[in-house]
Amino acid sequence: MRSAQMVHLFHWDEEAAIPLVQKLEAAGYAVNLHTKGGGLSVREMQKAAAVVIDLSRLPSHGRAVAAWLRGSKSTRGIPIVFVDGEAEKIARVKQDVPDAVYASSKNILGALKKAVAHAPARPVIPPQMMASIRPNAEKLGIRLHSRVLVLDAPPNVEKVLGPLPDGVTFTEEGAAPVTLWFVYDVPEFERALPSRRNLAASSRLWIIWRKGQSNGLNGNRVRAAALELGLVDYKICSLDGIWSGMAFAVRK
Repeated sequence: MRSAQMVHLFHWDEEAAIPLVQKLEAAGYAVNLHTKGGGLSVREMQKAAAVVIDLSRLPSHGRAVAAWLRGSKSTRGIPIVFVDGEAEKIARVKQDVPDAVYASSKNILGALKKAVAHAPARPVIPPQMMASIRPNAEKLGIRLHSRVLVLDAPPNVEKVLGPLPDGVTFTEEGAAPVTLWFVYDVPEFERALPSRRNLAASSRLWIIWRKGQSNGLNGNRVRAAALELGLVDYKICSLDGIWSGMAFAVRK
């Protein structure tokens, strides 16, 4: 008996994705649903007949997934089908991935069949997408099943971080291999820094601030204050258009 073709579906609303999953499964496909961007494993993706990406919600997340797929030689040739979304958002994605298939969820089966039968021989990798290929999790050192200590996080922290590996857990206390400390103003940051300093001895301590603030809190101020307390910075990361971070360790 022939095994079912595997389709990875990226959809940022699990409830809304159910009808689409059922439709694909009824047509004989095996569906792996991703609702948080997690599980971006090259080995797992290599088995996919196609990847379906919803653009109706969080189109930037869908674009990031496409960038990741096209950025790896192992997954570059997997057919991509984008479904639904606003016309303006679709047009933006089409500029980056012109050789993908674009369809509505109503005609997904025909679009998927077309994508699998006519996979691009030379998949397009637009230069403007290259900066988005590495997900924030990789930049921050967050790996499969990582425990991450998150301090003073904004309400939309999961959106800021983007797709995460499977098994990642967040905690607001204790110790963890990776610490994400979000800071908002100079007095509060400098007052709390001495008590946070020891975290850098056993964790990758990321101090993360908002870009372009008028209150004086920026990368130079963060670095200067940390250096005074015996920390040393070794990596900087732009998470999105709003947040930047710097990683610190205790100076030997």
